[in-house]
Amino acid sequence: MTPDHGPEVLRYTAFSADPAGGNPAGVVLDASGLDEERMLAVAAEVGYSESAFLTGRTGEGAYTIRYFSPKAEVPFCGHATVATALALAERDGPGELEFATAAGQVPVSVVREGGELRATLTSVVPQVEETTAADLAEALAALDWAATDLDPALPPRISYAGARHLVLAAATRERLADLDYDFARLEALMHRLDLTTLQLVWREGPELFHVRDPFPVGGVVEDPATGAAAAAFGAYARELGLVPDAAVLTLRQGEDMGRPGTLTVELRAGDARVRVGGTGARIS
Repeated sequence: MTPDHGPEVLRYTAFSADPAGGNPAGVVLDASGLDEERMLAVAAEVGYSESAFLTGRTGEGAYTIRYFSPKAEVPFCGHATVATALALAERDGPGELEFATAAGQVPVSVVREGGELRATLTSVVPQVEETTAADLAEALAALDWAATDLDPALPPRISYAGARHLVLAAATRERLADLDYDFARLEALMHRLDLTTLQLVWREGPELFHVRDPFPVGGVVEDPATGAAAAAFGAYARELGLVPDAAVLTLRQGEDMGRPGTLTVELRAGDARVRVGGTGARIS
């Protein structure tokens, strides 16, 4: 319970079975009595990169949902969706869910594998667009990256699968590991381009990637495991022909923050949508 006896806030981590890994999210399973100002205040009080609020029930396993960072509402958040689905599954049992988000309908399937629950969301239809040379130069300047720090095989793009992310690929793991950016400068660029995070990526193998997500517009330096960005990256990788039309990608995130997590990104031939799955755990 919050100190003023407000709504019950559950805390779950997503994309790790270890509560100390993955990305923590606040979850309010009954936010029907909360207005936008109160939800934002709860998210700020919880202090995680995102909190999710179920604002209504529209049918069996179907809910309306809103997402707030400590600073603002966002249209879609993958890790908070997974966290919410896991919280519902622990209460009601695994099964099929449907969330009505500001970005569109997001189905989530929850299954039990061994002793763990695993949630897989299906994104809205993604879009990938080019970025301008000037915007790329400003992003690199804010990151203090040189153009030669980029991997030319993975060109910069803005990708959307519920939220917009600028995808930048580092040429080396060392470049990805060394993240020390100008918070205010990057935040200003991201607001101008309507970006939720930067998806910084290094490719270790054909279907294995390491990623990091600066999130200054949310009021945090870095997001530990970013489901919306993972969905956007899956769309990006397919659009650019980096992977087959049907593929399962593994994204490792949070290792440089001491909160390792694993996101599974599934692409299906003939289906533009992207599926992002992972485990999770209740944070006591």
